[in-house]
Amino acid sequence: MDRVSLHGIEVHAHHGVHAAERELGQRFVIDVDLWTDCEVALKSDDLETALDYAAVHEHVAAVAVGEPCRLIETVAGRICRDLLSGFAAARVTVTVRKPAPPIAGFRGEAAVSITRDRAWLTGDGFSS
Repeated sequence: MDRVSLHGIEVHAHHGVHAAERELGQRFVIDVDLWTDCEVALKSDDLETALDYAAVHEHVAAVAVGEPCRLIETVAGRICRDLLSGFAAARVTVTVRKPAPPIAGFRGEAAVSITRDRAWLTGDGFSS
């Protein structure tokens, strides 16, 4: 399986547990990796046969700025579902990073990475 990656997708969204996060919004940085078969694309050199990462970017950004969530796990899950539903990927990994989480004295970032495959779409797990 081959991998197509987009790292560093930045959005301003209103996710978070605290009211101020949901009201004011904040910056999130998202990385996605999609496992797919690139054989036809590498032979044809034609975008029509490739996984279009510009379209992937559009999808990720649209989902990320959509309906607010309390948890970045939920944001990552929604992006996974969208990418698996909309693109020819067998598996995706989504990392959602919150560069400035509201933790007193903490100067790092919070992040969650979720990997899901096509079978997850038909399972009884995440349904949002």
